[in-house]
Amino acid sequence: MFLWLSEVLRADFGPLNVFRYVTFRTVGSMGTALLIALLLYPWFIRRLQARQIGQVVRDDGPESHFSKAGTPTMGGVLLLVAIFMSTMLWGDLNSPFVWLTLIPTAAYGVLGFMDDYLKIRYRNSKGVSARQKLAVQFGVAGTLCALMYNGTFGPELADTRMFFPFTDATAVWLTLPWWLYAGFSAFAVVGMSNAVNLTDGLDGLAIGPVITASATFLLLCYLAGSTFGFDVGGEVQKFDVAAYLLIPKVAGIQELAPLLAAVIGSGVGFLWYNTYPAQVFMGDVGALALGGTYGMVAVLSKNEWLSVIIGGIFVLEAVSVVTQTTSYKLTGKRVFRMAPIHHHFEKKGWPEP
Repeated sequence: MFLWLSEVLRADFGPLNVFRYVTFRTVGSMGTALLIALLLYPWFIRRLQARQIGQVVRDDGPESHFSKAGTPTMGGVLLLVAIFMSTMLWGDLNSPFVWLTLIPTAAYGVLGFMDDYLKIRYRNSKGVSARQKLAVQFGVAGTLCALMYNGTFGPELADTRMFFPFTDATAVWLTLPWWLYAGFSAFAVVGMSNAVNLTDGLDGLAIGPVITASATFLLLCYLAGSTFGFDVGGEVQKFDVAAYLLIPKVAGIQELAPLLAAVIGSGVGFLWYNTYPAQVFMGDVGALALGGTYGMVAVLSKNEWLSVIIGGIFVLEAVSVVTQTTSYKLTGKRVFRMAPIHHHFEKKGWPEP
C-alpha cells in the first residue's frame, strides 16, 4: 500500500520516493511484523487461555510432553496476521510473486486452522486426516504451478528450467515439460509444508529454522532480481548481480524480500513467547502455512534443490518419519525409538532446553 501511495503522491512530495527501494520496504516490513507480534502476543495468549484453546498431546508421545497439555496453541494465527498485514503495507501488490506466495500461505493456514480446531474440539491429536490434508495441499499447489508453467499467468512465469546448487546457473540447467515441472514444483511445496509441520514438536524447534531459512531466501531473492546501475564516464553501466554470482536470474523476484522480512519479524516476535518453556504453540495453522511459504518461495526463485540444504532440519525430520514408517511396514521393526527424530532423542533422555 505504501508503494502505491508513494507513486500517487511523490510528484507532490519527493521524499516518498524512498518507498521505491526494496531495501527500505524490507526493513519497514520486518519492523512492522516484529512490533505486531511482540505487542499483541500477550493479549492473544490471554484470549486463547480464556477460550481454553490448549495443546492436545499424543498419548504415545514422550512423557516430558504431558506437562505441555493445555498450553495455548493456534498461535500461528497472529503470526500469519502479522505477515499479511506487513506485506500488504510494505509489499508491491502488483507483483505476481507476492500473490503466488500469499495464496498457498493463506490456503494452508486455513487447512491448519481446521486441523487444530478438530483436535481441540474432539480432544484428540488426529484432526484432519492425512489424505484430506494432502488432497487440499496438492490441489492448491498443483493448480498454481500448472497455471504458472503452462503459460496462463504469462510467459515470464512459465520458465520450466531446473537449476542445481553449486553450478553455473548461466550455463547449467535442465528444461522439463511444463506438466512435469509443475508436478515437481507442487511436490516441493507440499513436501516442505509437511516437513515444517513435522518439525514443530519442541519449543522453538520449527520457528528457529524458519527464521534462518527466510533470511537466506530473502538475500537470494534480492540478489537474483536486482540490477544495479553505475555512472561510468557519463554512461550508465548495468551490473547484473545474478549473472555475476552465477545464480538463477528471476526478474522481479526481489519483491519477495518484504514478504520474507515479515516472516522473519513475526517469527522473532513469536519465538520470544515460544522459546522454552513455551507460553504458546503455533499449531498446524502456523506450521503448514509457513512451510507452504518456504516451499513456494523456493519454487519461484528456482531454488528447489537448494532449499533441501537450506531447510536441512525440516528435510531430516521428514525423512526420519518416512524411514520409520517404511521400515515398520516392510520389516515390522522401527529404526528410531520414535519419529520424528527429535522425539527419538527425547526418548533417549536428551532434555529439551
